[in-house]
Amino acid sequence: MSQLLAKDKAKDASVPAKASQERAIPLGANEEPLVDGGQATDEGSPELIEPGRSLVLSDFTKPEISTTERFLRFAYRLGVPGHTLSSPFGKARKLRLLATVESPIPGNKVAGTALRAGHFLICGVKAQISQMDFGTSAHLTPPFERTIHGFTWLRDLSACSSRDQCITTAERVLSSWLNANPKPGKGAAWNVGHTGHRLMNWMVHAPLILSGKDKALRNRALHNLGETARWLDKNVSKADDRLSEAAGWCAITAAGLLLPEGKARRLYGESGLIKALGEMVGDDGGLLSRSVNGQLEAIALLTDLKACYAATRNDPPPALQAMLEFLVPPVLALTHADGSLGSWQGAGAISADRLSDIIVASEVRTRPLKDIRQWGYQRVTGGGSVLQFDAAPPPLTRHAKVGCASTLAFEFSHKKQRIIVNCGGAAVAGGQIPIRIEQGLRATAAHSTMVLDDTNSTAVLMKGRLGKGVTEVEIDRRLQQLEKGGTATRLEASHDGYVSRFNLQHRRILIMRDEGTELRGEDVLTPVGKRAKRGKIGFGIRFHIGRGIELRLTDDKKGAGLSLPDGSVWMFRTSATDMEGELAIEESIWADSDGKPHPIQQLVIQGMAPRSGGTVSWLFKKMG
Repeated sequence: MSQLLAKDKAKDASVPAKASQERAIPLGANEEPLVDGGQATDEGSPELIEPGRSLVLSDFTKPEISTTERFLRFAYRLGVPGHTLSSPFGKARKLRLLATVESPIPGNKVAGTALRAGHFLICGVKAQISQMDFGTSAHLTPPFERTIHGFTWLRDLSACSSRDQCITTAERVLSSWLNANPKPGKGAAWNVGHTGHRLMNWMVHAPLILSGKDKALRNRALHNLGETARWLDKNVSKADDRLSEAAGWCAITAAGLLLPEGKARRLYGESGLIKALGEMVGDDGGLLSRSVNGQLEAIALLTDLKACYAATRNDPPPALQAMLEFLVPPVLALTHADGSLGSWQGAGAISADRLSDIIVASEVRTRPLKDIRQWGYQRVTGGGSVLQFDAAPPPLTRHAKVGCASTLAFEFSHKKQRIIVNCGGAAVAGGQIPIRIEQGLRATAAHSTMVLDDTNSTAVLMKGRLGKGVTEVEIDRRLQQLEKGGTATRLEASHDGYVSRFNLQHRRILIMRDEGTELRGEDVLTPVGKRAKRGKIGFGIRFHIGRGIELRLTDDKKGAGLSLPDGSVWMFRTSATDMEGELAIEESIWADSDGKPHPIQQLVIQGMAPRSGGTVSWLFKKMG
């Protein structure tokens, strides 16, 4: 296996129960945590992590149900209609929604206002509703597919104005979509993930599409809603990935709650959903895709499903609540000092407001994990600074949706300024970011780490997939006493992504002072094997610099000054041992929370490294 099972699996299996007990106020930009969801250690003692990072499946059992309910679930799985099981000798009840759902997650008012003005606003790109091709064979980019066929725009529309003012727009788009997709078929419109989101959004935001004066459209929408639920019953297991399958199961469960004679469907959906969640989430609550976007999507799905239970005055299975509380702490580990998220596995820099909207709506109160053993990200904080470190292999191909070769990359922020970033944005390519550069944004060079011979540490393939490369990462985390006084957190990690091609192992050491004003690093190349190869190989160590920071090289070309927008100055210095390298400033790009690309700069140490190995040391330090 490319990723080995952690040796302490039995110990970590109890984490879900623990996660449901640890509650505190969600972290704001400058708030101190109240409950430590991470791993406590004695000061000064090493905090060791097992080598061979992996993602072990969470063990969430199906809810306990009676013998009668077990029979209903089994019969429904075999294809017996719900009305036959609830009223064997009666007629099927008229299709209608049994309750009105109030989703606690707000939408984007700007995008909703644009809809009322006659066009979609998706990742910063405007598209007129009248010119949109809603057909299943239309060639839409991924962001447009998710929005158009998943009906995620309904949330934005509901946020921009009163229901009466939005109904006309909702009915216009719904009618156009139904005309282009009169019955279930194939293609993007009937992708299980898109279909699951569409059905959920139809039910959660039903007042927008079922409260108008057009009775024919209302009846047509209800008929299509029921038909879509039956299609998902039969096809949910054909999803492209686990998160899409979970979206389908959430929709099936919600349909069981909100449609007549749905008890058997609800039992069927709950069973499938808990199984799908257990298979897509690791022991620390991180998705196997290692995707920030995916993590937030899963939280939002379960939050809306909880709202469906509340609307029908039913209690969700305890496992669903435990899973929701399990999903939140890992994503909080990737928050920067300003409360926004880091750019990992293709995500843009999701804003603090958007993250807060989802976390507050989930009603889960906890703090970020420092050491996410299975999800693979390390977090160090101190003095208003935040360090995030990718210390795990990329996701396996079967889990990757927008897989990135980012092993041993890091991001670093101080107060409200991101100093070191990754480019991000691959997950929203097709909006303002051209789809043609999507693979480039997933490459190792688009992340703040070392690259050998201009090749990726893990092969980047088409359609978000990854190939051969990093299979094991060893990580050591500990507190360190500094020679001149004070303490620091020391992270040391290595990966094998370049061993098969160049017989060289990349090892990175990061040391951040507790005051947060100094970050030291070393990038080490170590030969692997009995005989080191002769000759040299090209290398590049890239530090993508945050937006708004001005760079200036020193006269000796061994350092650079960083002038931050707040007026503070940081200094960068580098030195090499047995490696010939020069420091240069190059152009780069960075994707913001709306998927808009911004021009930034990067510091690049480039040169030739001997096959016998070598070391490059560097330092970021706040001046004054």
